[in-house]
Amino acid sequence: MELAHSLLLNEEAYNQLGEFQKAEFIFEWLQFLEKLLPVTSRADIRENQKKLVEQLTSLLNNSPGPPTRRLIAKNLAVLYSTGDTFSVYQTIDKCNELIRSKDDSPSYLPTKLAAVVCLGYLYKKLGRILGNSFTDTVGNVLKAMKNAESQGRYEIMLSLQNILNGLGAAAIPCHRDIYKAARSCLTDRSMAVRCAAAKCLLELQNEAVFMWSTDLDSVVTLCFKSFEGSNYDVRLAVSKLLGTVLARALTSKQTTASTRHNFRRVSLEEVMELLGTGFLRGSCGFLRASGDMLKGTSSVSRDVRVGVTQAYVVLVSTLGAQWLERNFSAFLSHILDLVSQSHPKAIQSQTDAIGCRRCVSFILQATVGGLLGEKAQIAAAKEICQAIWKLKKVVDAAMSDSNLETRISTTDVTASQHVLVCALQELGSLIHGLGTTAAPLLQDSSTGVLEVVISLVLHPSISVRLTAAWCLRCIAVALPSYVSLLLDRCIERLSVLKSSPEAVTGYSFAVAALLGAVKHSPLGIPHGKGKVIMTVAEDLLCSASQNSRISLQRTQAGWLLIAALMTLGPAVVQHHLPRMLLLWKCIFPSSPKDLETEKTRGDSFTWQVTLEGRAGALCAIKSFVSHCAGLLTDEVVQRLLPPLPSAVDLLTQLSSINKSYGNSVKTSSTAYRHKLYELLAVLPPKTYEGSFCPVLKELVADLTVPDSQIDASTFLLPPLCHENDLLLLGPLLQDTDHRFIEEQLLLGNSIAGGSLEYDPYSIYEKVAKGDSVPKPLPPVLSVISAATRLFGVMFSHVAESHRLQVLEQLLNSIKQTKGSRQQIVQLNVVSAFSTSLKHLANCKGSLGPEEVRRSALTLVMGALESNNPLLRCAAAECLARLAQVVSDSAFTAGLAQVSFDKLKSARDVVSRTGHSLALGCLYRYLGGIGSTQHLNACVGILYTLSQDSTSPDVQAWALHSLSLIVDLAGPLYHVHVEPTLSLVLTLLLTVPPTYAEVHQSLGRCLNALITTLGPELQGSSTTVSALRTSCLLACAVMQDNPDCLVQAQAISCLQQLHMFAPRHVNLSSLVSCLCVNLCSSYLLLRRAVVACLRQLVQREAAEVSEYAVALVKESREDFTPADVNIREIGLEGALLGLLDKELDQRLCQDIKETLTHMLTSMAVEKLSFWLKLCKDVLAASADFNTVASVDTTQEEETAKADDASVLTSDSDERFHPFSNPRWSTRVFAAECVCKIISQCENAGSAHFDITLAQERKQRDSRDDFLVLHLADLIRMAFMAATDHSDQLRLSGLQTLLIVVRKFAAVPEPEFPGHVILEQYQANVGAALRPAFAPETPPDVTAKACQVCSAWIASGVVSDLNDLRRVHQLLVSSLVKVQAGKEAQSQQYNESTSTMEILAVLKAWAEVYIVAVEKQKNQCDAHNHCLKTAHSAEESYRDVTSSASGLLDLVQADLGTLSKLWLAALQDFALLTLPSEYASQLPAEGGTFYTAETIENARPHYYNSWALILYATALWLTSTGFVIVDPDEGVTNLSRPVTPTTMCQDSSTRPLVKSPEDVNTDRFHLILGISVEFLCSPRSDAAMENIIACLRALQTLFDVPWPRSKIGGDQELGVELLNVLHRLILTRESPDIQLAALEVVRLILFAAQEHVKEKRRSAEVDDGAAEKETLPEFGEGKDTGGLVPGKSLVFATLELCVCILVRQLPQLNPKLTCSPAVQSGKHLLLSEDGIRLVAAALVILSDVPAICSPEGSVSVLPTILYLIVGVLKETAVKLQDGQLPLTVAASLQALKGLLSSPMARAEKSRTAWTDLLRSALVTVLDCWDQVDGLIQELDEVSLLTAVTVFVMSTSPEVTTIECLQNRCIEKFKITLDSKDPLVQYKCYQLLHSIFQHPNKTVSYPYIHSLAPSIVGKLQEAEKAKPENAAELQVIQEGIKVVTALTATAEEEHRPHLVACLLPILISFLLDENALFSATNSAKNLHEFALQNLMQIGPQYSSVFKKLMASSPTMKARLESAVKGNQESIKVKTAKHAKNPGKSSSIQLKTNFL
Repeated sequence: MELAHSLLLNEEAYNQLGEFQKAEFIFEWLQFLEKLLPVTSRADIRENQKKLVEQLTSLLNNSPGPPTRRLIAKNLAVLYSTGDTFSVYQTIDKCNELIRSKDDSPSYLPTKLAAVVCLGYLYKKLGRILGNSFTDTVGNVLKAMKNAESQGRYEIMLSLQNILNGLGAAAIPCHRDIYKAARSCLTDRSMAVRCAAAKCLLELQNEAVFMWSTDLDSVVTLCFKSFEGSNYDVRLAVSKLLGTVLARALTSKQTTASTRHNFRRVSLEEVMELLGTGFLRGSCGFLRASGDMLKGTSSVSRDVRVGVTQAYVVLVSTLGAQWLERNFSAFLSHILDLVSQSHPKAIQSQTDAIGCRRCVSFILQATVGGLLGEKAQIAAAKEICQAIWKLKKVVDAAMSDSNLETRISTTDVTASQHVLVCALQELGSLIHGLGTTAAPLLQDSSTGVLEVVISLVLHPSISVRLTAAWCLRCIAVALPSYVSLLLDRCIERLSVLKSSPEAVTGYSFAVAALLGAVKHSPLGIPHGKGKVIMTVAEDLLCSASQNSRISLQRTQAGWLLIAALMTLGPAVVQHHLPRMLLLWKCIFPSSPKDLETEKTRGDSFTWQVTLEGRAGALCAIKSFVSHCAGLLTDEVVQRLLPPLPSAVDLLTQLSSINKSYGNSVKTSSTAYRHKLYELLAVLPPKTYEGSFCPVLKELVADLTVPDSQIDASTFLLPPLCHENDLLLLGPLLQDTDHRFIEEQLLLGNSIAGGSLEYDPYSIYEKVAKGDSVPKPLPPVLSVISAATRLFGVMFSHVAESHRLQVLEQLLNSIKQTKGSRQQIVQLNVVSAFSTSLKHLANCKGSLGPEEVRRSALTLVMGALESNNPLLRCAAAECLARLAQVVSDSAFTAGLAQVSFDKLKSARDVVSRTGHSLALGCLYRYLGGIGSTQHLNACVGILYTLSQDSTSPDVQAWALHSLSLIVDLAGPLYHVHVEPTLSLVLTLLLTVPPTYAEVHQSLGRCLNALITTLGPELQGSSTTVSALRTSCLLACAVMQDNPDCLVQAQAISCLQQLHMFAPRHVNLSSLVSCLCVNLCSSYLLLRRAVVACLRQLVQREAAEVSEYAVALVKESREDFTPADVNIREIGLEGALLGLLDKELDQRLCQDIKETLTHMLTSMAVEKLSFWLKLCKDVLAASADFNTVASVDTTQEEETAKADDASVLTSDSDERFHPFSNPRWSTRVFAAECVCKIISQCENAGSAHFDITLAQERKQRDSRDDFLVLHLADLIRMAFMAATDHSDQLRLSGLQTLLIVVRKFAAVPEPEFPGHVILEQYQANVGAALRPAFAPETPPDVTAKACQVCSAWIASGVVSDLNDLRRVHQLLVSSLVKVQAGKEAQSQQYNESTSTMEILAVLKAWAEVYIVAVEKQKNQCDAHNHCLKTAHSAEESYRDVTSSASGLLDLVQADLGTLSKLWLAALQDFALLTLPSEYASQLPAEGGTFYTAETIENARPHYYNSWALILYATALWLTSTGFVIVDPDEGVTNLSRPVTPTTMCQDSSTRPLVKSPEDVNTDRFHLILGISVEFLCSPRSDAAMENIIACLRALQTLFDVPWPRSKIGGDQELGVELLNVLHRLILTRESPDIQLAALEVVRLILFAAQEHVKEKRRSAEVDDGAAEKETLPEFGEGKDTGGLVPGKSLVFATLELCVCILVRQLPQLNPKLTCSPAVQSGKHLLLSEDGIRLVAAALVILSDVPAICSPEGSVSVLPTILYLIVGVLKETAVKLQDGQLPLTVAASLQALKGLLSSPMARAEKSRTAWTDLLRSALVTVLDCWDQVDGLIQELDEVSLLTAVTVFVMSTSPEVTTIECLQNRCIEKFKITLDSKDPLVQYKCYQLLHSIFQHPNKTVSYPYIHSLAPSIVGKLQEAEKAKPENAAELQVIQEGIKVVTALTATAEEEHRPHLVACLLPILISFLLDENALFSATNSAKNLHEFALQNLMQIGPQYSSVFKKLMASSPTMKARLESAVKGNQESIKVKTAKHAKNPGKSSSIQLKTNFL
């Protein structure tokens, strides 16, 4: 194939190929040429032009296939347009010659067609350059058309379209001729020709004025004729033509035609009249029609009506939205007039009326719903309302006219019914679409929407009543706040008017419809409504028999209400269950005898009522079973069963009842049958086993002796076929934009589809996907579909013997019927049997013995050869399911063999299509039949069939079957891939484009092949690359196909290829193809485009986006999709626009996902672009937003008011890229903003740091940061939060919340001390205020509370007056909460008030928590300030004022809040109880929830309990558990519980709970909730909740009283510790672990206090007793044993070990032995790790304090091991000589442990001494581990540890000689260290040891080490210090010696002083030296001088003696003293103020 890539055709290579490869080679070359020519230089083209033209024209004679001929033509046209044009006439002549040729053989046809195509493209490209030659060409082509066959006519039409396109106005001379030719083609036999003709005429009308002026009428009539017998594509094409021509006629300017005298302007009325004629009278001419009309026989054919309907939509879409707004009332009245009484023909039968109503609804929905923005839709809704009012007045007049003679007949009253139905449906769907934005419409009293709709509930026509009820349901779904209101109103009217039959049915419909709406409303209705409705229903049923005139209506209404009530779900229904079961039991006779007496007694009316009532009861029970499955306990099922046998008995009697009473009972008995079947189908079959036989008999009768002659295949079969197989049956069964009206064409002429009046019970059911209104089928059909479903269930449960009988019976009945009737029976039987196979397969049942199989097979095989393609399709599927159920390979092989034989012998299309599909379906359920020869046979046969060019149907079915086999045969298919691919390519290149169904099947084959090849397609071997090229070629052919569904296939094939071999798919051309088709009129193509985009942007979003924009900039002429403005707003914007217009749910979902992927990968790079997009979408509605402009109070400065008004008025009135987007699109935009913020958060901190952002922006202006767009973010959030749409308000508040949280801490660089958000406080306030208005829904208020608390807590606003505004909102909602649940509005479900109350309490909790924390931090800061300096006093005051101010704000309401918080916690505690305690819950519910809505309330409690818990704990501890008793008003201080108060006599307690008890209850409440939650936090539990819970526990144990509770109750403590241990094991987060450790520390502290208290009181009480008998307090008693599970110590140790080993695995002795852990390798821990280890060590060192002496001995080894272990593992040198933090912590812990009183206690002293010695040895051993590692270990840390041992233990531990010597040895080594820092630290440590009070400890060290220190100092005299570090060492050395002097005994002091003085003097410098000396030498000089000044006076005698003996010294000293006297003064002053570094370092390391 590479050889084909050249400018000229490589003839050598070409001639060597075989026939098929030649075609492929040519196509590849032409494709390459098409890309190459536009980019080749003109000179190159001219050079090769002659040769190229020859090659291309010679190809014309090679009979090229359709795609090839189109490419030849395109290339020739491009060649001439870029090269020279002189030889073009020869080419044109040659083409004309080919066309004239007389050769009519089929083999010559492709050449002729190629010539036609060539001419079209040449003229299209070159146009007027070709001068006048076109007249001959057109004449020639038209002549050729006279005897051309359909392919020829098709190509000629398209060619003429191209010629017209190229020539424009120049072609006027030929217009009439072309018009004539196209007219005849527009009613051609072939549908493809009709489409082509429509395209040609569409092109023609651009220039041919006569089409929309003089000949307008005939064009219109012609289009109507064309609709007759048309298919979907023709209707699309012709309706486009018709709509465009009429739009042209309306809008044409007169000037163009002023010269022509015969031109007249066409008015809107005339245009509408023309279309209306087609709609009402069809295509017959006016003259001919009149005759039929007189006879009353003519009925408009449906295709015409549907076509005209589409033309209406095209007309309005072409004229545009503005036109529609202006002319809406005229348009509306015309459209509604189509179904009015003025045209009785259109609505003479019910089916006609239903069809027409559908069409009218479609026109209104597509125009008003699709084109208009929200504002215009509201105006349209008002217009519709006016129209309804007018009609209603007519009806009222007719009804109220009491004079019987003049009373208009009922026909006139019902005359307007269809108009009303259409108007109400449209009104309902408009309001449904508008959602809460429709609120202004309903509040507008002048329109009176609710009044008019409710009044129509009483209309005499049942269909109007039902539609009015449905319209109410739409209003209720759109505006949840109206549900309760409407329900109350309807129930009230129902009770008042229960004697009017219309009112009873109408209002019961309305109530049922509203109940159906409740499940769509998130806020629900008050629980009590269920009770009211149940009562009304009972009342209706009980009073039904009182008045025979309305007993039927009351019975129906009563059961309808009960059935609708069931949809509210188990929570509501369980309260009414007993009453309902009683009614159910009473409605059926209790015994067969009663039924007999019933039969003898009744008349036709009583039977009608009885049957209606029983049907209703069955329906109610079915509704119960399907909506309340949770209540179907065995007991309830037992109570449901008794009436069933009686119901079945009645079923068997129906036929005789029908016979007796004739037609009057017919409808009721059908309804009864239908409802019984439906109920039995949902009940478990076990429950009615006894009735199987009678029911099956009835079912068989229903299926085989149908009442109707209606072919119901389109309802019954599609669900039984596989959805992929339905593609074979054409677009009618596929999803299209016109599905709503096209559906009627599927059905026979006798039925138009479903409609509400067929089954009022469907009004409360959920609507099927994509429908606006439920469309139940006519009763006759519903019975059949219910029967097939029930048969499916029962057949799979009856005995196998019985099955045979049933099948035989069914087969016989098919044999006995004839003709069309036989087909209907066969259809019913097959669908029933197929359903039963489905059930059998699902429950893995078997079919039965051989005979059953045989009958089954006969049944299916008969259907496989039926004339109805849908039945064949279902039969093939049924055959495969049969094989699946039998699952016996021999049987399956037999089935396949039967089909093989048939296919070999049969010649008719029917059996060939059926059996070929059967082969494919067999593979579907058996996943490849396993044997290769079977596969080979299948493939062979299907190959042959797919090449049968005589029948496109056979080709399409065979190829479809082949695609199934390719897909399902798996790896077995690999051998066939190449031949299959070449077959597909050959067919793609040769099958005419008019056979679209063949091309679609080919597309499916290709897709399956690509999937089979899979990732292999990436390979580079020649075979793989050949396969890949073929795949790409095939895709290219399909992309060029005119059929949209084939293009969709091509796109999905390319999508597959891109998934498996991305490098080989040309992305730019794919993206361009996608952009062009983004707005196709075919839904399936749009779906394919978006699905492909969704996949592409997951990998390469940026590239896709760039290609799209680049493509539009090049702006090739074929890219003009009207709706997509990619140039301005990019592909992203185009997709957002499409999302706004699109109605298909699946497509919208895909668009959202695509945009989300694009956002995630590109939002950060293209930040401004994305934010602008979102802003445009949100701002487009700002004009509609009558924002509650900020009601600024007087004293607020005007600046803030301006600020807010800027937000409300949209200043730039420029064109918006998005005109009036729908609310759902705006919600999506708001969600996108939140996603953008989170993407930026992951991208880096600069997005949230304005200084950094501005810096980086200056450096590179292309950089963009979120913080720079803060104003936009706030503005978007504000616009969304103040919209009319509640969903948008929620999204806006969420956005605001995120903005506040993320930007709260960003400082404002220009005003230090302020934050950037501060300037927006007016906007935030304005956005929040409307959410607290009384009429706001609770979910919005709840969200707003969250934002309020976040705003107050964020600390953005420090000025209290500014905060008050937002605070005031919270206060107002708190007032509402205090009113309690009684005062809540009865508008929504009670659980919503729970949600709102808890949101308010949670918000307050958050504010209180923040206030307390701030105050705490400031106290700490304050104490810190006091320590450091006093200058900070003023600044501190400011800060505290704001914090305490915030606390003051809360303080005012704390009393109320605390009560409410405690109440909420109590509720929560009750709700978390396991289900077995349900009986103990309070009957009336909790404080904030009601017992009935308990389930709905739960999630709200889960949402808010944690912060409330924390706040309550803070409050309780802040009062120190002091309680203000409301009765006494006295403050009772609750004393800590001491052992003495604990054993008071309980009987003396008063009945009122003492404060002690109240406190205890509260303590246990908080503790209980926390433990319950922490025991098993759900895996999705929020981090915040866990942290809040732990913080609450910390707070709780911060005060003595609760500590005394936990300290005194060891079991409780242990339990808490175990819970925390588990938490630490399951949650990795360091914050959680640290918080848990803090709680552990406090529990331990509480236990310590408790032990101390016991010891103290024991000593107090035990004055006289013997000391020996004192009980040992603390754990371990006198044995030292600890019991796991009971021991606090053990639990604590477990927990600490867990933390330490997790951070330092080397501590685990098991691990240390294993080779995995290298000992001695030091880990550097993370900061969090360090903090955790330190916290654990603090806890460890506290453990011995709660043990008895014996207990302490048993835990000491563990604790020492761990502390020393941490020291060992983490003692690593740091750069700055600091101690590592973990080391510091372990030393601190060690010190705490060593100074424990237990070490001195008599019982444990010896054991402790031994253990501590061992620990010291361990520390000393660290040095001696491995020589190599010494440098790594930090000697200082180890030395410090040794020092801690020396200093903190009792002397006997360290004074053993061997230990002491080792310690001294270590000091010696360290003193000689080369590192001055180490030396310095060593001096410091020795300094402390030398000063040890116990001489036995300090002397050995002094003796061993003092000499070497003095020696070192003497050496320093010679080597002066070089730097500060060395200086420090010398200074520290001198300090040590000075200290020694002080501690020495009197007689030794003179010697020491005598040593010291010379050293000091040697450091002094004379004046000259002082100038030149280094800094450190100068410092040393000063230090020495200072010391001398101090020592001299102290030891004056020694001093004088020394001075006397050494004159040099004396001289040196004197000169130094003199020389520095002045400077010394200054410096000493400074020195005193500023102590050197040494002291600060000493602070940090002073562990001693």
